[in-house]
Amino acid sequence: MIIISKGINQETREEAIQLLSSQKLPISDLPPALHDFFIAKDDDQLVGVIGLEKYNENGLLRSMVVHPDYRNRNIASQLVKEIEEMAKEKLLNTVYLLTETADQYFARKGYIKVERNTVPEGIKSSSEFSNVCPASAAVMMKKI
Repeated sequence: MIIISKGINQETREEAIQLLSSQKLPISDLPPALHDFFIAKDDDQLVGVIGLEKYNENGLLRSMVVHPDYRNRNIASQLVKEIEEMAKEKLLNTVYLLTETADQYFARKGYIKVERNTVPEGIKSSSEFSNVCPASAAVMMKKI
């Protein structure tokens, strides 16, 4: 049974880094404390991760990954739902994301592609946006 929970402790952080790395997602800019992250576990195995960074009234969805053996089981949808609910609780207006591979997935979740130059300065200043993700990554947003 898959359990979704909020926050990542130090032990789980290492597992999350391994899962993100295995799918070639950025880890170099992960903050030391991952309080605004959710994880999906199957018993003791970490099978999914997603995070949210807050920049003024906007959020940056980041680090969404589901272990390949667990895909197509609605885990990613549950993780995205948790992040969007947290964004509402934090009174954010919009959630942005960068992706090189999942633009069609996020389009089905109501995210739309936007031009990089339309992104708010706070999001542009994030390490994910300014340093980690390539300029070729699609930028998407969703009003919350």
